[in-house]
Amino acid sequence: MVFKRRVPKSWPRAVLEFLWPRGGWARAFHYVKHRMRRLPDSPERIARGIWAGVFASFTPFYGFHFFIAAGLATVMRGNVIASLMATFFGNPLTYVPIGVAALSTGHWLLGGKMDESVQRSFGGKFVDAGADLKDNFMAIFTDATADWSRLGVFYDEIFFPYMVGGVLPGIFFATLCYYLSVPVIRVYQKRRKGMIKQKLIEIKAKAAAKAEAKRKAEQHSAGE
Repeated sequence: MVFKRRVPKSWPRAVLEFLWPRGGWARAFHYVKHRMRRLPDSPERIARGIWAGVFASFTPFYGFHFFIAAGLATVMRGNVIASLMATFFGNPLTYVPIGVAALSTGHWLLGGKMDESVQRSFGGKFVDAGADLKDNFMAIFTDATADWSRLGVFYDEIFFPYMVGGVLPGIFFATLCYYLSVPVIRVYQKRRKGMIKQKLIEIKAKAAAKAEAKRKAEQHSAGE
């Protein structure tokens, strides 16, 4: 394969680069921003894609953010590539504040309260839910009794409040990114078109000068 890595990336290396990309998160952010600006589409369509990607980052469906962003972008007639790149808004540096904001808002909307014990055991409830899924799957092939209690706790205290609470901050930050990105992308595209136009003028001028020099050289040769 043309794009296959010569040396396969090890799991520890893949996890390390997920948590801290080569060159750091600042370089990764500037790369995504640069690629976003160069997308061949209108600023509004690109911004709608950004809206979809940012909003998807506030959902608790980890591992499916790409699919959610692409689906929303398609419905909104936004740029799908921009939506996929905008899911970068959710990364290991922002997952914690996003999760806290979504859970706090969710418990408030549902009339509950997110106390300190819920925050301390946030990761533990993910582990417990995963253990329930694994154990209950194995129970299909053994005499063990299925127990969904830990998954139920995870759903009631984490997943459902996260899903409900992620809507408001997701809409807020997605809309903020939309209105900030439209003028920035429009200015960048206008400047880039001007640069391309100027380069074309310079190329045409050089070609004309070369043709004129060749014509004069031919006339001079004919006169001799």
